[in-house]
Amino acid sequence: MAADSRQAGGHVLVIPANEYRRERWRNRLGWTREIARGGLSNEGFRVDPGDSVSEWDWRLSIAEIEQDAAFSSFPGIDRELVLLSGNGVRLRFDDGETHELRPPHERLRFAGERNLTGELLDGPTHDFNLMWRRDRIEAGLWHRPLVGPMVIFTEPHGLWAVHLLSGQAAFDRAPELPTLSMGDTALIRAGDARVRHVLHGGGEALMIRLSPRADG
Repeated sequence: MAADSRQAGGHVLVIPANEYRRERWRNRLGWTREIARGGLSNEGFRVDPGDSVSEWDWRLSIAEIEQDAAFSSFPGIDRELVLLSGNGVRLRFDDGETHELRPPHERLRFAGERNLTGELLDGPTHDFNLMWRRDRIEAGLWHRPLVGPMVIFTEPHGLWAVHLLSGQAAFDRAPELPTLSMGDTALIRAGDARVRHVLHGGGEALMIRLSPRADG
């Protein structure tokens, strides 16, 4: 079960992998497991309930690509796709550009309105999918090892997501939060002040930082 912690101006939410919501792609040609989605206001980032039908400003999910298929179109949205498992996928854009995502965790950033088809290289893949509204949000994604403690500073009204690729990890001084296992995700939000959290563990993680655009 998802668990959260509120500490000194910050909020941490841990979402177990078995609670991700499986749903159809927008174009109905595949499936995705939604980790979280939400909006952005003057008070910062919010996380919407899993059954929310509201328009989102950011979204984290895992695409299940089981056959060659066209991707859904998301005008105004930027995306970053990271290969999580499988032997790879070729992203073929209508303008002739192609990119191959191969193990262990190759990735590509692209505009959501670009028309493309995903072509499997050798069997199904699972792919981490970060999406954000480009006129409102700036986003960064990094693949990092976890070796001992990792300090995470979240700027005012910002959000960090930690998606654990392997191993285990736990937040320092937050005994109410469960240990993160492979495939789990933690969301770390800040209010008006900068907040600091320490994550202890071993393994690998995707680190995602979202912040309001300065000109948004």
